[in-house]
Amino acid sequence: MLSEVFWTFLITSSIGFFVAGLRMCYKSKCETIEIGLTGIRIVRDTTGEEKLDEVQRQNSNKGEEQKV
Repeated sequence: MLSEVFWTFLITSSIGFFVAGLRMCYKSKCETIEIGLTGIRIVRDTTGEEKLDEVQRQNSNKGEEQKV
């Protein structure tokens, strides 16, 4: 009985962790994702994120200038 509960918890937690990791990767615009025996390696696309942040800053600055 106890072993069934343990394995159910372990499998459910593992799947939840994996799905949460994928969701985080999708939100952070990852460049590559590698899954191996040593774990998960994620490389983010920081140049794309910088460009997106710059466009958002420019748009917010335009909105502030129009209010003045």
